[in-house]
Amino acid sequence: MKYLNYLVLGVLFLLSGCTESEDVIQIEHPEKVAVAFFEALYNEKNIEKAASACSPALSRIIRHYRSPQAVARHIFNMSYDQVEIKPDDSGVKVREQFKNKAVITIYFDGYYQENRFKDVKRLSLIQQDNKWLIDKILKDPF
Repeated sequence: MKYLNYLVLGVLFLLSGCTESEDVIQIEHPEKVAVAFFEALYNEKNIEKAASACSPALSRIIRHYRSPQAVARHIFNMSYDQVEIKPDDSGVKVREQFKNKAVITIYFDGYYQENRFKDVKRLSLIQQDNKWLIDKILKDPF
């Protein structure tokens, strides 16, 4: 009985190490991946979590800037203190998705230094190993 208790404790200890990290975005839908990326960047201020939703090449670029504020300023030309992030849900063309690629449009509505700003960004996502990753930031649609 004594050994059984140690065995159970050992198994529980090993299983506790198998949980997913909170700094990794793993979502099955491309729209949700895009929203989670920007949530991590702008609202959570977590650059590692944001980079986890990107392809290896884009992830290196994101990490190069070392802070969410620098990424927001240099890559997206958008700064927010607080922002609401939504995917395009017009119903006409929520996403242009092919077998393993998708183009997602994201709308931003937020505040920076007490001024309200709205913006739109488009992202190209690819699917690798059943996981959607942001591959490219596309030119502004407008």
